[in-house]
Amino acid sequence: MSLEKGDKVTWNSHGHKVHGTVEKKVTSHTEEAGRTVKASPDEPQFKVKSDKTGGTAVHKPEALHHD
Repeated sequence: MSLEKGDKVTWNSHGHKVHGTVEKKVTSHTEEAGRTVKASPDEPQFKVKSDKTGGTAVHKPEALHHD
């Protein structure tokens, strides 16, 4: 699956389905959304923002589904 900034996605968080938007692709070891993200160009992760709460999180692509 190809994800881009602005894509509408869903993911599971604490047993609930969350709807939100991809904010950016993370391709390096960095701090994002309050935690250390171990990402690389070969294994990127995506910063997403919840439509409901405005909170952000970082997930691996397999945890995200196009809405």
